[in-house]
Amino acid sequence: MSTETAEQTALEVWVDQDLCTGDGLCVQYAPEVFEFDVDGLAYVKGPDGELLLAPGSRVDVPVHLRLEVIDAAKECPGDCIHVRRADDDTPVAGPGADG
Repeated sequence: MSTETAEQTALEVWVDQDLCTGDGLCVQYAPEVFEFDVDGLAYVKGPDGELLLAPGSRVDVPVHLRLEVIDAAKECPGDCIHVRRADDDTPVAGPGADG
């Protein structure tokens, strides 16, 4: 896949709260996408800013935050942020992704 095609591919992200360590790097990288709940764990936020508390809830990664979300997944000490291509569910960053 060319870089241009990869940059245009829609991405989704979700957080596995069972692995979340509560370090907060994701919230620092992309506060528009990630937020802590009262349990001290990170969750993704929907387009309206509402926390999605159901396990495995996915949201689309805003185009202007792609790099921040990918970096958050790569730097996460809990290895709990999953970034996947929306069209075929291929891991882009986080568990299961190459590199």
